[in-house]
Amino acid sequence: MSTNESGPQSIGLALGCFWGAQKLLDSLDGVLETSVGYMGGTAENPNYRQVCSSTTGHAETVWVTYDPARIDVAEILAIFLENHDPTQGDRQGNDIGSQYRSVVFPTTAEQAQTARRLIADFEPRLAEAGFGPITTTVEEPGAHTYWPAEEEHQHYLKKNPFGYCPVHATGVTCR
Repeated sequence: MSTNESGPQSIGLALGCFWGAQKLLDSLDGVLETSVGYMGGTAENPNYRQVCSSTTGHAETVWVTYDPARIDVAEILAIFLENHDPTQGDRQGNDIGSQYRSVVFPTTAEQAQTARRLIADFEPRLAEAGFGPITTTVEEPGAHTYWPAEEEHQHYLKKNPFGYCPVHATGVTCR
């Protein structure tokens, strides 16, 4: 557990459809709040329709605010890596398009370092299981603006318990 951070920290995680990812990340002890939105693109204040057109360059992202005294960023990132297929490029399962790509949007240098280390450690495990190279990108800390998605997308699976948006875990663990 990291002890050099004080106060809540935030990180953006893109791992396919943001509805299921938000539900997963909300369930973690130490996660204080999540919201879904868009990061990594060029348009300002994009909406869902624009992002789904794959023309803005944004990825569907879960913005996670967590208490580093209760959950380490390494644990959050391990759960991120284990709960989608980080080798699929611009897709997750049947969801195809650049908005579904795998990206870490860190807010600190420590988060970026931790993400790069975990990815490097996880890649051989995936290869042993028959998966290709990891396509997840780790952006520079603070390089992208987080744009919240429309209210209808926030906590979508809580509001619509029969909604569709599975996680696409590989079954390979990185811990």
